[in-house]
Amino acid sequence: MDNRLIWLGFAIYAVISLYIAYLSRKGKETSMSGYFLGNRKMNGFVSALSYSATTYSAFMMVGLAGLTYRGGVGALGFEMIYFAGVTLVAFFGPRFWLVGKKYGYVTPSEMLGDRYDNKMVAVVISIASCVFLIPYSAVQLAGVGYLVEGMTNGGISFTTGVIIATIFAIVFSFIAGIRSVMWTDSLQALVMIVASTTVVILIIQGLGGFNEFFGTLELGYTETLSVPGNGFWSIATFISMTVPWLFFSLSNPQVSQRLYMPSSLKSLRGMLMGFLVFGFIYTLVSVLWGFSALIMFPGLENPDIATPSLLSSDLVPTVLGIIVMIAIIAAAISTIDSIMLTLSSLFARDVYGNLKSGVGEKQQLKVGKFVMPVIAIMAFAFAQMQLDLIAVLSVASSAGLTVAVPAIFGAFFWKKGTSAGVISSVVVAGILVLALEFMKYKPFGLGSGVWGLVVSTVLFIVVSLFTKAPVHKANEFMDYIQSEMRNNLKSKKSTEIRTTKIS
Repeated sequence: MDNRLIWLGFAIYAVISLYIAYLSRKGKETSMSGYFLGNRKMNGFVSALSYSATTYSAFMMVGLAGLTYRGGVGALGFEMIYFAGVTLVAFFGPRFWLVGKKYGYVTPSEMLGDRYDNKMVAVVISIASCVFLIPYSAVQLAGVGYLVEGMTNGGISFTTGVIIATIFAIVFSFIAGIRSVMWTDSLQALVMIVASTTVVILIIQGLGGFNEFFGTLELGYTETLSVPGNGFWSIATFISMTVPWLFFSLSNPQVSQRLYMPSSLKSLRGMLMGFLVFGFIYTLVSVLWGFSALIMFPGLENPDIATPSLLSSDLVPTVLGIIVMIAIIAAAISTIDSIMLTLSSLFARDVYGNLKSGVGEKQQLKVGKFVMPVIAIMAFAFAQMQLDLIAVLSVASSAGLTVAVPAIFGAFFWKKGTSAGVISSVVVAGILVLALEFMKYKPFGLGSGVWGLVVSTVLFIVVSLFTKAPVHKANEFMDYIQSEMRNNLKSKKSTEIRTTKIS
């Protein structure tokens, strides 16, 4: 594909996105809540599109397509486990939103520190999030690098693509914080779902239609239509990759932080429903994309270039290919933006704010803005290493974040949970995950995410049983949630009764 067209696509994307980000500004934000949460006033439609663009980043159209190319239909089952995990948002989402509004939480770590009545809980979980999320940011940057390099046959290098994505991410985050990110996300998500669906239909039609497409797979690539198929999806591999994915919506702070942003519980429900519809379509598109690449380009050394190979093929009109490329890049940048904003808020609010007494919101915001480009540069350096499959790296990053899952469950449902239990479980299990990843060791064939979750759960329970729980705070926290959930349920029933009578 002509490099000039790629650069033109970048230029158009930059102009439109910067204009939308500029429109999102509503004066100068001076509070942490305003800059990082949009003053908790996001509606359901914008929240759903932004949540989708943030979650479905380079992982999907580059990573999941590559995973399908590598291992076949097992990739669909792997991603459907994530959908099963989204039910946790339906269960925990209202609880996050309620306590966030009441206590003014800006970050999930701040919530846990307050619930367990110990600031060090917030500090430890924030540091753990930084350790494991920066590699995940690098995955997004690497996705952009592979995409532009593959579509231009090396005309635009991997490093150049990564640099462009890094610059865009920093600029969009600085303009208006999460508000500019969510507005640009909304446009990106709409373009992404429409363009990618159109392209996959064109590709399948070019391959003879759906009947011939699946017939080709059945005759020539039979092993890809079953599990374990070609051997990639062993039971141990499937469990190792799906366990971190099951808890992704809770363990990843850049995702759970968004549960504080909707303006109401109704907007929160709208966000979840919109995301599920978007995600289901996008998952099918990504898997079909991987199978299409397998038929058209068998024998690729790096499965992650399956998508750029398709976009630069004769079956995809050049203009449409560039639109999809920009949409994928935009989604990756959206994820990086969200991670940068979340990690900078974690550091400013929960690390700097807790370790240095008497720090006000304005100072925290200054520190948060200062940290953002530092995070981006660290992610850039990590991306340059070009490690392994994007999908596998994404799961490895999420594996380390699962160590906080027991503390999250305990915060809402176990009054005996203690700060000592949280800190010991996160620190010990986090170190275990890092050690297993560095050594590339999988005891009994199971990945670090499984062992991290098991060890953190055991430690959280055992240590909590032998230490003193903050009973007063636990009672206040849980009683408030139960009361508000009951009131909301009664209000909903009353509305349904009135509607029925009117009808």
